Amino acid sequence: MNYQETINWMFNQLPMYQLQGASAYKKDLTNAYLLANHLGNPEKNLKCIHVAGTNGKGSTSHMLASVLQESGYKVGLYTSPHLKDYRERIKINGDEISEDFVCEFINKNKTFFEANDMSFFEMTVGLAFDYFAKEKVDIAIIEVGMGGRLDATNIITPLVSAITNIALDHTQFLGNTLESIAYEKAGIIKPGIPVVIGEYTNETKPVFLAKAKENNSKIYFASDLIHENHPSDLIGDYQVHNKKTVLQTIAVINAQNDFKIHETNIKSGLLNVVKNTGLKGRWQKLGESPKIICDTAHNKNGLEIVMKQIQKEKYDTLHIVLGVVNDKDLDEVLPLFPTAAIYYFCKPNIPRGLEAVLLQEKAQKFNLKGKTYHSVTEAYDASRNMATKNDFVFVGGSTFVVAELPLNTAI
Repeated sequence: MNYQETINWMFNQLPMYQLQGASAYKKDLTNAYLLANHLGNPEKNLKCIHVAGTNGKGSTSHMLASVLQESGYKVGLYTSPHLKDYRERIKINGDEISEDFVCEFINKNKTFFEANDMSFFEMTVGLAFDYFAKEKVDIAIIEVGMGGRLDATNIITPLVSAITNIALDHTQFLGNTLESIAYEKAGIIKPGIPVVIGEYTNETKPVFLAKAKENNSKIYFASDLIHENHPSDLIGDYQVHNKKTVLQTIAVINAQNDFKIHETNIKSGLLNVVKNTGLKGRWQKLGESPKIICDTAHNKNGLEIVMKQIQKEKYDTLHIVLGVVNDKDLDEVLPLFPTAAIYYFCKPNIPRGLEAVLLQEKAQKFNLKGKTYHSVTEAYDASRNMATKNDFVFVGGSTFVVAELPLNTAI
């Protein structure tokens, strides 16, 4: 199979949460260990940083990678989901895994995948570990897909674990309380391995403390520690918390004597995240006059922060291009959106996308008014045609909406 045929096979033949939702979720690590053993346990040859959390884990992972790259290290970066191309999930020093490596890995192990009913995510994690080990990276930043305790990435023993924050998301899998979700995220804490907590609440802190004590793991609460607020090219308000998590994680790594990261590396790493890693879709500016911003925030916690940041903007009229997936709790997220805006409702082009007319009907109950469009592109073009130079256009509601935008033309 060529690259496109390989990717199509992966997307169409195997469970993939990104497209299918609940049916792709697995409730133990049996397959992850089975695959790792089949591959010769490449994860055991990697030095890793493991990153979990409800929001911010992608930004935090990319910041860490950028800082380590600026320090002269060969850095593997595994994240999910991708926006444009599957290969965005697996990078070394900002360069995506080659199409040839993906094809060879899948073709070589295809019979094993089919025989053992490997999920899309399990396959991809195995591919990342295999690639990083063969390329002999100095360190790999591994982002959890969902949860932590039962996530396929949780077979590694990292140098340090980081948990960015906890909010109600994926409650059908992780529980419907902050404590239960914190328990799942805290599942990445390993015996004797330090853990950095980015943000906590009265409900989640005791969970983290108990898990760290159980594992005899030193715990750091980054939000309580004093760190210089270095500037970054990731400019969303929410990045302030992520930067604290990054700075404390780097401090832990430095203390272990495995790596030497200097202050100048930290500063340049934070300033060049997009350039070094290719991260897109985090309060990303797509245009000026009118100012156009897109963001992948999609749950209550993330959208609250983004909506507050929109309120700080100066504009004549606000235009919002909005699309969501069909398992989104609209009663929870739609009240966060401003009523004083023109809405452009659309459906992201995936099976889980919610029909634009259904989103419009639900939005009207919260006094959010606008027209429906046949695609994200059509809605985006309509917003730009409608907006004047002093207006503000926001595009979001789902990672999959942002994925359909012309992100490489951003200014």
